[in-house]
Amino acid sequence: MVNVTYDASGDLNWYDPKTGTTWVYNLGDIAWVIAATALVWIMIPGVGFFYSGLLRRKNALSMIWLSMTTLAVVSFQWFFWGFSLAFSDTANSFIGDLRYFGLKGVLEAPSIGSSRIPSLMFCVYQLMFAAITPMLAVGALAEHGRLGPILVFVFIWSTIVYDPIACWTWNTNGWSNKHGGLDFAGGTPVHISSGTAALAISIYLGKRRGYGTPRLAYKPHNSSYVVLGTVFLWFGWFGFNGGSALGANLRAIQACIVTNLAASVGGLTWMLWDYRLERKWSVIGFCSGAVSGLVAITPASGYVGSPAAVLFGVLGGTICNFATQLKFFLHYDDALDIFAVHAIGGIVGNVLTGIFAQSSVAGFDGIANIPGGWLDSHWVQLGWQLADSCAGFGYSLVVTTIILWVMHFIPGLRLRCDEEAEIVGIDDYDMGEFAYDYVGLEQDLGIKDIEGGLERERINATTGGREPRHGVADADSSAGASDTAAEKRAT
Repeated sequence: MVNVTYDASGDLNWYDPKTGTTWVYNLGDIAWVIAATALVWIMIPGVGFFYSGLLRRKNALSMIWLSMTTLAVVSFQWFFWGFSLAFSDTANSFIGDLRYFGLKGVLEAPSIGSSRIPSLMFCVYQLMFAAITPMLAVGALAEHGRLGPILVFVFIWSTIVYDPIACWTWNTNGWSNKHGGLDFAGGTPVHISSGTAALAISIYLGKRRGYGTPRLAYKPHNSSYVVLGTVFLWFGWFGFNGGSALGANLRAIQACIVTNLAASVGGLTWMLWDYRLERKWSVIGFCSGAVSGLVAITPASGYVGSPAAVLFGVLGGTICNFATQLKFFLHYDDALDIFAVHAIGGIVGNVLTGIFAQSSVAGFDGIANIPGGWLDSHWVQLGWQLADSCAGFGYSLVVTTIILWVMHFIPGLRLRCDEEAEIVGIDDYDMGEFAYDYVGLEQDLGIKDIEGGLERERINATTGGREPRHGVADADSSAGASDTAAEKRAT
């Protein structure tokens, strides 16, 4: 039987017979972290819906499927050895050991994150962070990645990329943590690592069919899905940032305030930058900016005041907006701008944390004691923030690339899909199911094109065009391309 009791105030007490110490766990703190765990959970399908809405309909279901299966794979990995590798209290400066393999010994003892909640509570809360991170990254495989090998990739990537970065950032034995790096809720372990992994994936996979031509200059197929995903993410981010206080206290409330404020300002900022170009009020732009603001404020949410959150939103929305153009200059195909939003947004957040972090704000929980950032005349803090950002960026980029190429040469594990899968869509090719029960798929697949006839139907099917009917002139100009495509198929 677990050796726990309740005191007169109703708090949960655990007596440690080895040290003779009684540990007191406040039930309000535990209840809040349980709620925050559920809030972060809802963010994972939120990412799936966000990504799904931005893609063509023939690939819409695969991203939602990936959000759920990624959660399942990482849940097993976290139980198996992930939690131990990231948060064992006998870890070295880089990674933990297998002390808690299979969650052995993870129960009523104080957690490494906070002595106010038990280890079991901390474990399941951190699981949600571990699960959402690879889901952010694998969005780079959208429309041209094989689903089965992605699950293998998620397990490996979580083990040798996410777990070490989480260890050096949040484990009290980690090198960044020991040197005073400030990352309240995952600027480097979650956003920089996943965004940089998305860059490595994009470079490895190469460009989708039709990249650089009008056939891929499409609008999101379902803007409502993008809004729904943003709602899930924004809602869940209160648990993501607010829950990282690991207690029901003023610091958690402050984290929620700055989270909402940065998201709001980020959304407005991105939308206004887009308005200057097209004179249209874009809901996609607003949603992208809101996520950018959320990403930027994540590492700082437990360290900065509300006025600083406005600047986080403005700079996050602005810099991430302009960073979406990097793919054109560097010639990589990041279908969902994951690198621009998450890696660049995470770096922006880390750097601004080094400037605006305040010891007074961190002390809102009555426990934390930090020297602060530049506002507190602690000048070296910015250096540590840059070091942590560069370490996370470099490690994720190099190790992710190694994983991708090792899998490339293992039979059955190559991540790049073939040409036929791109043409018919990942949903049909790998799943045999569709997001919309076949409705409207002729726009992607080019079927039943009565006006264009059989020749036009072939053009649509092989070019991946989003809109199948573009007029007689367009069909005539594409006849040569159709003949070439037909010859290739015959060969």
